[in-house]
Amino acid sequence: MNSKRLLLLTPLLIALTLIAGLAVPNPANLTTTSPTHPTGPVATAPQTVAAVPVAYAGTVYLTFDDGPSYTYTPQILSVLRKYGVRAVFFEVGQNITWYPWITRNLRYYGNLIGNHTWSHPYLTSLSDYWVNWQLDRMESALGYRPRCVRPPYGATSYRIQAIIAARGQRHILWTVDPSDWARPGTWTIVNRVLYYVRDGSRILLHDGGGDRSQTVAALDLLIPRLRARGFVIGLMAC
Repeated sequence: MNSKRLLLLTPLLIALTLIAGLAVPNPANLTTTSPTHPTGPVATAPQTVAAVPVAYAGTVYLTFDDGPSYTYTPQILSVLRKYGVRAVFFEVGQNITWYPWITRNLRYYGNLIGNHTWSHPYLTSLSDYWVNWQLDRMESALGYRPRCVRPPYGATSYRIQAIIAARGQRHILWTVDPSDWARPGTWTIVNRVLYYVRDGSRILLHDGGGDRSQTVAALDLLIPRLRARGFVIGLMAC
């Protein structure tokens, strides 16, 4: 190649070299920093948490003995109405004659009345005649024959059961007894019921026979907790 042609190509070679230097990055000039993230919270789509249904645990039944009481039966009725619950009240005939309007209110709001005798004796200590007399006298005060009888104190026998069956009635005791009559404390009553309750349980509580303020308070705590555990509170056929 002669010197004249070399002089003509030199500017062209220089231009190509400069263009290539701009197109290929120098590794020494590369950075290794990560992309910048926003400093604020990352927006996300709203999430809906579905309510978890409570599994059905069974049906339980509330029963109340020894009323009606002028003070506590209306309070218990108020709690039952608050939660839309009904119960069977095993009433004493003498108390019905003192507070007949309370018994009428119980029935008006869908509760049922059971026979708990006239004067609350130990039926096992009475003859057949006097057992029937106790039951008949209670029903005379009530004005009709209920389907269910609960012997006071749970004192029963095959003889007592046979007498009740011959009258065309059901002999009903209980399966859960928190001993609320002894006033052990509101939370003790609640916890005892929750510990022993099972499907089909008949829960014994008292609306008469003494100070039942703990029972009233316990009932208000107990009903929502039974439901939270999946229990349905039913009404026995009495």
